Amino acid sequence: MSVWSVFTQQCCSCSFFFFLQETITKAMNTSAMTNYSPRWHSLPWFLILFFLSTTFSVISVSSSASQDIYYEHCSSTVAGSHPYQVPLSKLPLPRTHNGYYTGGDKLHNQNSDSYYPPFSNSISLSTRAVHETGISGLFKVELSLTVGVSNIYYQDRRRRNSVTFKLQGYWSEPKGNLCAVGTGSTYSKEDYLLKLSALLKLSDLTKSTNITSLISGTLQSLSSDNEDSYFEPISMLLFPQMNYQYTYVSDYSKHAFPGGIDHLPKGLPLGSLPTQTFCSIVSRRINQFNLKYSGGCVSAKNCSNPLDESIGYMPTIMSLSEIKCSEDKERMRVLVEFANGSYIDYYRHFSPIMTLVGEGSWDGTKNQLCIVACRFMGMAQSFSDARLGDCSTMLTLRFPEVWSIRGASRIVGQIWSKKTVNESGYFDKIMFQSDSNRGGAVESTAKYEYSKIDIARKSCSNPSKTKGKIYPDAFSNEMRIDMSVKNSKGEVGWGYSVPISVGNQLYQYSSSVESEEPANFSSSGPVNISYHIGITVNSMISPFNASSTPYERVEIIAEGLYDAETGSLCMVGCKTLDSNDHAPTNDSLDCKILVKIKFPPTNKRNAGRIKGSIESTRIRSDHLYFEVLDFSAYAYYTDEAANWRMDAEIIMVLISTTLSCVFVGLQLFHVKRNSHVLPFTSLVMLSILTLGYMIPLVLNFEALFLRNSRGRSIFFDSGGWIEANEVIVRMVGMVAFLFQFRLLHRTWSARRGDGNQKALWIAEKRVLFVVLPLCAAGALAAVIANWGNNENDVVMDTYSLRSTNPRSLWGDLKSYAGLVLDGFLLPQILLNLFWNSRERALSCGFYMGNTLVRLLPHAYDLYRAHNYFHLYDGSYIYANPGADFYSTAWDVAIPLGGLVFALIIYLQQKFGGRFFFPRRFRELEGYEKVPVVSDA
Repeated sequence: MSVWSVFTQQCCSCSFFFFLQETITKAMNTSAMTNYSPRWHSLPWFLILFFLSTTFSVISVSSSASQDIYYEHCSSTVAGSHPYQVPLSKLPLPRTHNGYYTGGDKLHNQNSDSYYPPFSNSISLSTRAVHETGISGLFKVELSLTVGVSNIYYQDRRRRNSVTFKLQGYWSEPKGNLCAVGTGSTYSKEDYLLKLSALLKLSDLTKSTNITSLISGTLQSLSSDNEDSYFEPISMLLFPQMNYQYTYVSDYSKHAFPGGIDHLPKGLPLGSLPTQTFCSIVSRRINQFNLKYSGGCVSAKNCSNPLDESIGYMPTIMSLSEIKCSEDKERMRVLVEFANGSYIDYYRHFSPIMTLVGEGSWDGTKNQLCIVACRFMGMAQSFSDARLGDCSTMLTLRFPEVWSIRGASRIVGQIWSKKTVNESGYFDKIMFQSDSNRGGAVESTAKYEYSKIDIARKSCSNPSKTKGKIYPDAFSNEMRIDMSVKNSKGEVGWGYSVPISVGNQLYQYSSSVESEEPANFSSSGPVNISYHIGITVNSMISPFNASSTPYERVEIIAEGLYDAETGSLCMVGCKTLDSNDHAPTNDSLDCKILVKIKFPPTNKRNAGRIKGSIESTRIRSDHLYFEVLDFSAYAYYTDEAANWRMDAEIIMVLISTTLSCVFVGLQLFHVKRNSHVLPFTSLVMLSILTLGYMIPLVLNFEALFLRNSRGRSIFFDSGGWIEANEVIVRMVGMVAFLFQFRLLHRTWSARRGDGNQKALWIAEKRVLFVVLPLCAAGALAAVIANWGNNENDVVMDTYSLRSTNPRSLWGDLKSYAGLVLDGFLLPQILLNLFWNSRERALSCGFYMGNTLVRLLPHAYDLYRAHNYFHLYDGSYIYANPGADFYSTAWDVAIPLGGLVFALIIYLQQKFGGRFFFPRRFRELEGYEKVPVVSDA
C-alpha cells in the first residue's frame, strides 16, 4: 500500500506539471501574437515553471521520505493507511494536551559555558489537523509538540526557551496508541541551527477518562548518538482532555466535606467575587497559599507531612493551577503543588513527589470549593510509567466574608487526609491562606472588623496640625509604600506596606486607578485603617531570628488610625510566629507590635521621604522582643508631578501650534511672491496637513484630554490653568487650520484655473495611486499588529493564564494617522519625482519648520521617559501616545525619517526631482510638459 501511495502522489504531481507547462506555453504564445516583445520577456515564465516544478518535486520527495520513516519506526505500533485529502472540520482530538517531561538533556544544555536559570519542564501537544482513513477508528494526525527548555545564552545573546517539533503520524482510537515522526530545530554549541529528527509514541490516548487517567509516552531522537542533533530520550506524561468524567466530586459525595467547622470563617458566594465566575477562582498565573500547621506541630520531626515523609522537610507553601475548568457545570481539574520556600516560581520545575492532581466542584450551600486529590505513583524509572492513585487527600477553599487582624487573606482553606491515624499516609489537618493582598481586586461584599483601634489610640500621640499643608488622602495611591528597612546598625532590608481597608471599605489596589472614596465617607479627623506589611531581611541580621533560609520574610497585619490633616499613621500589628524548624503554626501570633508612619505634604514641590518605624512593645528580656526597625520611602506624589508636567506640556502645545501658524504663513507669503510655483505643490500633501488640523477641532477636544477619572481629577485640581489654556490652544489651532485651508484652496484654484495643467493632474494621480496603497497597507499592518499584540499579551503557562488589558484597535489606528502626518513630505517628493521638477514649490521655512514641529514631540518623549517613571495615565497633552507612535525606537526612527525627507525636498528643488537617478534616466518623460503661464 505504501508503494502504491507514493506512486500515486508522484503521478499526480507529474500530471500537474504537464498541465502547468501547457498553460504557460499557451499564455506565452498568446502574448507573442498580440504584442511584440524582446525574447527575454519570456524568461519570467520559465522561471515560474522551474520554481513550481522544483517545489512540487521537493514536496513529493519529502512526503515519500516521511512515509518511509514512519513505516520503519511505527508500523508495529500503529499501522498507517491512505488518508483522505480533506481534513476533518470537527477534530476528534482536543486542540491541546499539556503535561510534563523528563530527560532530553541536550535540548537545553547546548553550551556548557552558558548560564541556565531554572526552567519549566512543561510540554504541550497541539493538534493541527486530523484526516480520516479507509480504516474505521484510524486517523492520520498532524501535530505540534512544544518542549519547554532552559534559556540558552551564547555570547551574551539569549536564545528561545522552547523547542517545537512538527510531527505527522497515525492515531488508533480503539487502542489509544499514537505514533508520529517529524522534525524540529535548536542551536548547537557553536551557535548554528541544528535540525532535529524525532519519533513520538503515546499510549492511553483514549476517549473516556477520569481522575486517575494519564497519557504517557516518549520522544526519541532519530539521529545517531554521535551526531550533534542527537538528544537523550524524553519520557512524558500528559493530562487527558477527552470526555472527562468527574467521579469523586459528584453531587452525592458533597456531604463528605466538612462545613463551617474547624475555625474556617463563613464564605462568600460566587456572585460576590470580582469576576462572578467559577473558573476565575484559580485563573491567576499562580495561586499561592501559606500553610499553617496545627498548634501541636512545633518542629518538622513531630508534624505529619502531607507528602512523602522521605523528602525530609515540611512544605511551607502550596499552589493551585488549573488543568481544565467547566463554568456551566462548576467543575474543575487542578494541580496541587507544594514547595519549601517563600514563593513558587512561575517557571517552576515539575516534581511529581511534590504534586497532587485533583478535581473540584463548588458547594453552593456552604460557599466553598471542594477538591479531592490523588498522588502520582510508579514513577521510579520515568514519567512514561506514571499513574495516579491514593485519592485520600481532601481540600476546601473559601472566600472569607469577614477579615480581621488575625486573618486578612482573600482565600482561606484546609487540607486533610481521609485516612485513619494508623494508616500510612495520614496527616493532621492543615490550614492555608492566600499569600497576600498586595495586588488585585477584592470582594465587594467582604468586610474588615477592627479590634485593636482602642489600643492604637492609647499608644499614639496626636501631632499638632499645620496650616497650609496638604497630606495624602486615605484612599489615594500614595498610601502604598515600597520601603527600605534598617536597624540601629544600619543593616538594610526591604519591604512594602499596602492598605487593606479604609473605614468600612476594602481598599482596591490598581496600578493606574485609585480606590474610590465612598460618597458618605468623612475625611475630617482620624479614620480607621488596616495594612498589610511585608518585610524581607537577611536571616543573618534578622531581628526576629526565626528562619533557617538565607532571607527571612515577615508578614504583619496592622490596624489603627490615620489623620489626613497631619499625615500621621499609627497602628497595632500582629505577626505570625514560626517554629525553629520552619513549620508555621496556625494559632501563634505576636500582637505586641507598634507601627508608626509619617507622610510628607503633597503640596510641596520637593515632597521628601516617607518615614516610619516598627517596634516591639514587649520588655527587652522577652524572647519575642526585637529591636526597632526604621524604614523610609521616597514620596512620589503622582498628581502633583502630573500637574507640573502638564503645565510644561500645555506651554509646548501652544508654542508648537503657534509655530505651525507661522510656518504656514511663510508658505502663503512665498506663493504670493512666486505664484507660478503654486501648481507644483502636491494637493495630496496639503490635504493630509489640512485634515491633521481639522480632525482634532471636529472631535470633542475635551474627550481627547480627559480619558479617565484620574485625568479628570488632575484637570479639575489644576486651578483653571489647563482649562484656560485649552481655549487658547483651540483658537490657535483654528487659525492654523484656516491658514492651511487657504493654502490648499489657492493651490487647487491655480491648478484648476489653468487648462494647460493636465500633465500635472496625471502626476498628482500617480502620487495618489502610490500614497493610498501605502496608507492602506500601513493601516492593515497596524490592525494585524494590534491583533498580534493582544495575542502576545495573553501569556500562557502550562495550565494557567495571565492576561493584560487588550490594546485598542481605534487607538492604534489613531497612532498610525500620526505617523502619516510625520511623513507629510512624501507626496511632494513623489510629485517632484514624477514631474522631474526643480521648482521651489515649498519654502524652506514651511517644509523644515513643519518637520521640526512634528519631530520635537519625539525628542520630548525621550526626555519624559527618563524623567517620569510612572505609567501612562491618560493625562499626556503633548506627545500623547494616543496620537502617534512613541517609544525609544520610534522616537529615533521617525525624526531620522523626517529629516531625510526634508533633505530630499531641498536637493530636489536644487538639482531636480530625479537627482538621485543616473543621468540617462533623469530626462525620461511619461508625458509632455506644458509651459505654465503666470498670472502676473
